[in-house]
Amino acid sequence: MPKTIISTKDAPAAIGPYSQATRAGNLVFCSGQIPIDPKTGELVAGGIEAQTKQALANLGEVLRAAGASWPDVVRTTIWLVDLGDFAVVNRIYGEVVGAEPPARVTIQVSALPKGAAVEIDAIAHV
Repeated sequence: MPKTIISTKDAPAAIGPYSQATRAGNLVFCSGQIPIDPKTGELVAGGIEAQTKQALANLGEVLRAAGASWPDVVRTTIWLVDLGDFAVVNRIYGEVVGAEPPARVTIQVSALPKGAAVEIDAIAHV
């Protein structure tokens, strides 16, 4: 089954040799999104709350470019530099994914690209 590269200017451009997302059959694999403002190319200010909202907004735009939306998401991964931020991230994430959330993994890591505090990826079924 061939893959299709998904790209949108409404989310930050890839900062390495990867695609924003790829589609294979009915599955969309979204690369991790960090809280970069796609208009400025800079990490958003405002702490973990602002960063989480921006990462989710970026991911939402990639999903939209793939013809998907949050109800189509079946799995996410959240990487946090500080698990102490879990409650804030969890609250904001819950507001976005809704009443039927996807399966999820949350992992603490030592660092993320560009000094981000959070990164989120997704797999969707369309």
